[in-house]
Amino acid sequence: MTSFKVCTFANMKLQIVSNHLLDDFTASSPEEILPLLKQMELEKTPVDYFAFYNSISTVYSSKIEGENIDYDSYFKHRFLNVEYQPDYTKKADDLYLAYEYIFQHQLTFQHVKTAHSILSANLLPRSQQGKIRNNPMFVINNESRIEYVAAESHIIDPELARLFADIELLLNQPLNEYETFYYASYIHLVFVKIHLFQDGNGRTARLLEKWFLISKLGINATAIQLEKNYFEHLQEYYKNIRLLGLEYPPLDYNKALPFLQMTIKSLISKPES
Repeated sequence: MTSFKVCTFANMKLQIVSNHLLDDFTASSPEEILPLLKQMELEKTPVDYFAFYNSISTVYSSKIEGENIDYDSYFKHRFLNVEYQPDYTKKADDLYLAYEYIFQHQLTFQHVKTAHSILSANLLPRSQQGKIRNNPMFVINNESRIEYVAAESHIIDPELARLFADIELLLNQPLNEYETFYYASYIHLVFVKIHLFQDGNGRTARLLEKWFLISKLGINATAIQLEKNYFEHLQEYYKNIRLLGLEYPPLDYNKALPFLQMTIKSLISKPES
């Protein structure tokens, strides 16, 4: 196993994100992550590097939510000016703009709300774009089964305050690449469990994971195809979220390791675009 030192964070007081699985995560992760990331930087793309990978992120994050769009069509729409009916591409175009937005903005709660407003422009009424819900919420899968029950509305604000205090702390803490992937996935998981918006939470959670990776590893982390990996392992994705429990309190984050491993383990076999 690689000899990268794992930080003990003796002086870092995380509130909702935890390092309790970090040693297990590191021990079970692929060796030599940096060469895998460098390989991504050298990949040749037929169009602008960042636009290309943003389009992949957009399509597969949309497909997870059941959107009827395929990558070949979206590539032609985005890069070859092929015209489709507006209803076919407008939600994906909104999400694409949100992925562009994270390049120019720091990862903060206010900017996350703005990103949600962008990606939900054709998903929610204006009054709900970027707005925290004040009603009960649960997530139903394609088999009409409840996947999980979100945080009750009266605890959303304090839970978000804890989460984004942790994010700010982690962004200002030196992290090695194993820690970076670990915390990016953990933030995704906590965010999606809180489920603060009326809709668009999954899209935003995956955007948030990518945003954290870019913040710590640089913009070439755009090429990490976490969205495509989640789509290609969709049943596992939902199963691993469900492992923590059905109700928000009490979630058991001791069971989070299978979810946290999904993105970093996907680097072993480079996804085909």
